[in-house]
Amino acid sequence: MHIITVCGNGIGSSLMLAGKVEELCEEEGIEADVESMDLNGASSANPDLFITVKELAPELHGNVVIVRSYVNKKKIREDALEAIKAAAANA
Repeated sequence: MHIITVCGNGIGSSLMLAGKVEELCEEEGIEADVESMDLNGASSANPDLFITVKELAPELHGNVVIVRSYVNKKKIREDALEAIKAAAANA
């Protein structure tokens, strides 16, 4: 499964989020390729799942999950885990 985490510049926030999502997937036994991108690059990508914040979500297409934090693993788990599991089942 391919997951892309998205922030405005693709440098800091989405990279931190990608690390947290990778940890979450490992803990849950979900095999995923997690990549971070800026909004421009992500807009032409076609992953199984995008993970981003609510401000950027309307700019993306496909399966988009909104998280409240780029770094708080508990909130990321609460916001994204079910969608990650569903995307993994469909990948």
